[in-house]
Amino acid sequence: MQNQTSPLILTFGVADPVGTIGIQADLASFAAMGCHGLSVITAILISDTTQIEDSQVIDADWVADQARVILEDMPVAAFKVSGVGSIENVSVIAEIVSDYPDIPLILDPFISAMPDQGLDSEDLLIAIRELLIPQTTVLLASAVELARLAETWREPSTDDTMAVDAMRVIEMGCEYLFVTGTPSDMHDVANTL
Repeated sequence: MQNQTSPLILTFGVADPVGTIGIQADLASFAAMGCHGLSVITAILISDTTQIEDSQVIDADWVADQARVILEDMPVAAFKVSGVGSIENVSVIAEIVSDYPDIPLILDPFISAMPDQGLDSEDLLIAIRELLIPQTTVLLASAVELARLAETWREPSTDDTMAVDAMRVIEMGCEYLFVTGTPSDMHDVANTL
């Protein structure tokens, strides 16, 4: 009888002391789905159950070294990218995943929960848009996050631009877009692929 090995999923994300987001949440989700999670820490959060107070970004060289050592040793079935921490980390992660074009990339940038980075916030979104979205198999974003991301290529709008914004993401090279928290005709909230 042959041993069945669990699929290995490499996740890039933040370390959250509460465990509700980031690496800890990913590892729990992967285990629940029968996968084994491998982790690359991009930032360390100071948070509680109500908010994220601050974060300490991990140097991009450390992010690269964490991932490269794992990838030289183990065959991963998928990549997941969530909180990246910095523009430099986006760049290094994009370079790493580009070396493995046949491995699916799930991108959940989780931009709405992270502390505001002032002027760097838009630059971070632009880096995600230009470097990661074209390599993404599935982008997971809330309706609010999609709108924030869309404001990197269009002016802010009060019109319903979700369908147009979604098509733009697909045109950028993302294979699938999963939008959570979309308004529906029944005054409920829906999730749309």
